[in-house]
Amino acid sequence: MREFIITVNSTVDLPRKWLEERNVPVVPLKYTIDGETYTDMYGLTGKEFFAKLREGHMSVTSQVNPDEAKAALEPFLKEGKDILHLGFSSGLSGTYNSMRIAGEELAEKYPEAKVIIIDTLCACLGEGLLLYKVLQQKAAGRNIDEIAQWVEENKLHICHNVTVDDLHHLHKGGRVSKATAIVGTMVKIKPIIHVDNEGKLQVIAKERGRKRSLNKIVEMAAERAQGWDNDMVMITHGDCIEEAEYVAELAKEKLGAKEVLINNIGTVIGSHTGPGVVAIFYMGEER
Repeated sequence: MREFIITVNSTVDLPRKWLEERNVPVVPLKYTIDGETYTDMYGLTGKEFFAKLREGHMSVTSQVNPDEAKAALEPFLKEGKDILHLGFSSGLSGTYNSMRIAGEELAEKYPEAKVIIIDTLCACLGEGLLLYKVLQQKAAGRNIDEIAQWVEENKLHICHNVTVDDLHHLHKGGRVSKATAIVGTMVKIKPIIHVDNEGKLQVIAKERGRKRSLNKIVEMAAERAQGWDNDMVMITHGDCIEEAEYVAELAKEKLGAKEVLINNIGTVIGSHTGPGVVAIFYMGEER
């Protein structure tokens, strides 16, 4: 059986050290702010990035193109390894399509190899949690085809519950109207968002006040996670660690999570959510 490697996009939003320790290569997206283009995970720190957003600077993101995808993946094929790539949701970026095109071209060039490109329909630490589960599968001795099948069968059980502090960033991304953003901000309305079965962001509820919105994303998680073993729950935040830690304690209590990983949201995803976002990722019956 050929050795295989698991690759991801930078939107997985896990710590670089965590990924390096597990030998998971990253195919990064980019973002531009103040006329300077940076590579996700390798550019500004979370503190620097969100400070700029709070000052009113705009960040514009760009997807991976097919040539970049090929350049990132081909070295592993040259080493005689197969590839299983967990791609950023096609509902949020054209990156998956670029990865797919690159995979098809590389499969033709290296017919003896397997190049499997999966549309995870996940984002941020939803991709991260899926990767965590996949690494468990690999450690248990499953082969590349068995793991790919497991991912297809289970990816829609990776649930994303999100709340944002500032509706204006959602307006800029076309998720809410300008009027909704202005009025909602005035009356302290906090939207509850999830990633649906098409891998797209959808506003599914609203809460008045920050604390209630944080409680709500955990309450929803506890309902949907019933009957699922959540040995790991992941939480991301946009430079608001205290609120992420509050959600983590609630998750331990209400979901029975044995382990909780907290990480600052990445600069590409954070370009669209803005500072103050908090999200919880877990396995559940439905999104």
